[in-house]
Formats: sequence, C-alpha cells, structure tokens
Amino acid sequence: MTQVGEMLRSYPADLGRVDREVLARCIEECLSCAQACTACADACMSEADEDMPMLRKCMRSCMDCAEVCDMMSRMLSRHTEYDANITRVMLDACATMCRSCADECERHAQRHAHCRICAEACRRCEQACMDLMRALG
Repeated sequence: MTQVGEMLRSYPADLGRVDREVLARCIEECLSCAQACTACADACMSEADEDMPMLRKCMRSCMDCAEVCDMMSRMLSRHTEYDANITRVMLDACATMCRSCADECERHAQRHAHCRICAEACRRCEQACMDLMRALG
C-alpha cells in the first residue's frame, strides 16, 4: 500500500463511488510526472550550449507540465466539498498538458535520456487522468 492509498483509506468521510485505486494511481502519476518534468527542465538547462536553443520549448513545456501536475495531485487529494464537474475539466487539462509535454520531450528523446524518461512519465500521467475521468463517469 502506498502513502497515497493509505491516506485515501484513512479518509473519515465517504468518497462515494470513486474507485480508490484509480484515484490513487492518478495522484501518484501526477506527483511522478511533476518530479520528472522538473528534473527534465533542469537537465535541459545543463545541456551543452549548442543544444540550449532547441531545448527552450522543452524546458517551458516541462515547467508548465510540472505546475499543472502538482496542482492536479493537490486537487485530487482534497475531498471535502468535492465538485466532480471541476475535477473532470481539470483532469482533461492535465491530460492535455501531459500529452503536449510528452510530444515535445519525444522530439529530443533520441539525444537526451532525460527527455525520454520525462515523456514516459507524461504518457503515464495522461493515461491515469483519462482513466480517472472515465471512472468518474
């Protein structure tokens, strides 16, 4: 059992019909993606000077994606006075951001391992957000 799963299990109120495993996976993937994107943006800044111009968009995408995923993990961790309509919109936005960031990182994945790793984390997060949207109905 992960910490996220333990926290969900310990929540004192009813979470309704939401599948706790799908919710926990989405929170965990958002946290993982935020970390990967932060590390990738930092790694891009450390690349050789000749690579820097082509990595600017990647750095920006990674920083934006990290912010969105971090925010999404925090939103999904709060359950009091929950609004499913807002959550669905935000999950869609997070999935879109992850898809965009993964697309950008994949452009550099052959040359930079950190971009490949980040793109993989983004794809997993995108899928977890989509899975949770489906689970919410």
